This record gives sequence, structure tokens and C-alpha cells, in this order.
Amino acid sequence: MNESILSKRLKTIAGFLPNQANFVDIGSDHAYLPCFVCTKDKGATAIAGEINEGPYLSAKKNVADFHLTDQIQVIKGDGLEVINDQDIDQVVIAGMGGTLIRSILMRGQERIRNVKRIIAQPNVDAHAVREWFYENGYCLVAEEIIKEDGHIYEILVADKGDATIPYEGMRLESSLLFGPYLLKEKNAVFQEKWYGEREKLERVIKQMHQAKDVNFEKIQLFQHEIEMIEEVLTYD
Repeated sequence: MNESILSKRLKTIAGFLPNQANFVDIGSDHAYLPCFVCTKDKGATAIAGEINEGPYLSAKKNVADFHLTDQIQVIKGDGLEVINDQDIDQVVIAGMGGTLIRSILMRGQERIRNVKRIIAQPNVDAHAVREWFYENGYCLVAEEIIKEDGHIYEILVADKGDATIPYEGMRLESSLLFGPYLLKEKNAVFQEKWYGEREKLERVIKQMHQAKDVNFEKIQLFQHEIEMIEEVLTYD
């Protein structure tokens, strides 16, 4: 598969899969990631999971076109239900909201008992995924924040292990929101994202104050988040 076809986002995810990966890609989006990985690494195997008929058929066609049917299974199903008795070492869930990723992980917990690594790319609410890792014995080992085509993406990588390690000596609430590794680096994309989030929250609070019934409790929560953002953006 031609490398130029794959987005920067998916290439970054592929970089966190080991050689001879044995992974499942949930919501596989035409099986681009499995096709890319398995073309480059003949020892790799994958399951491309899709719930919707159109992308499922498109994934099957791509796998056949790239002559990868011996390495990639395309399975139609909801979330981690596509794993039955197959041996899976890594899980990739990319391109959906963090709360949805968390709910997929929660619902499929029994099926990923032996999984060594989870790579998640939430479009929003990355904190929801970090919280799930923290509460379920997955140690966050790497994070990336990238910008592509005007969108900012966070990629979170967690291995089975002591989930408290990356948060040692840090304020937990803040680290779960911003990401312990991203907080240390605070690169330009990170700053752009959080300046934008602060502006968005300020706009929302302004609108909420104009409502007939003002939800002061929610405003307080948003105000607290703004304070955390300002703390992070102000201090190095």
C-alpha cells in the first residue's frame, strides 16, 4: 500500500504498533491502517472491525485488492464484539469521541483481558480514555498531539501495567485532562488546542448566563476548567 495514501494521523498510530503486530482495528475506516501495516510487515496480522455495511464492504474490497486476505480478517460487528477466540495483542480505536471509546472498552472488557497494548485516538474528550486506562490497569506509555488538515488529534498509547506511574508527582485531575506527557512537552499544537478550548468555554459561559434558567453548577464546572487551562498555559 502506498504510504502517501495514509494520513499523518494513521501513520502516527501505525508507529506505535510493534513488528509482527497482531491487532484489531475498531471502526477500521476502509481497513486503511491494517492494509498499511500488513503490506509493510508480512509477519503482522489484523482484524478490521466495522459496524456499518458500506465501510465493511469497502474494507473487504481493499483487503482483497491489496492481496492481504491471508493476513487481515474483515469482520462486521459492534465494537470489540468482532473479537471472538482470536489471539489479539493490540487494540486500535481511532477517529471517534473519547466517551464512545471508553464505552467500547468498558463493554468489551472481557474480550481484551490478554491484550498488551491499546492505542486510542479520540477526536474529543481524551480525558475520558485516560480515566478508563487509569481505572483499569493500563499504564499510559506515550502520547502525541498532531495537527492535520485543520484538525487537532491526540493519540494515547497504554500498556498493561501500573497505571499510576505516569502521574507520579503530578496533580491527577489536571494530568488526566491535559495528558501527563503532553503537559511536560506543551508543544505548539498543544497550546493551540487549549487556547481554542478556553475561548470555546468562555463563549459557552457567556451564552449560559443569558439563558432564562441559569445553570450555575455547570458554569462553575466550566469556570474551573478555564482556571486549569490558564494555569497550564501560563506556567512552564
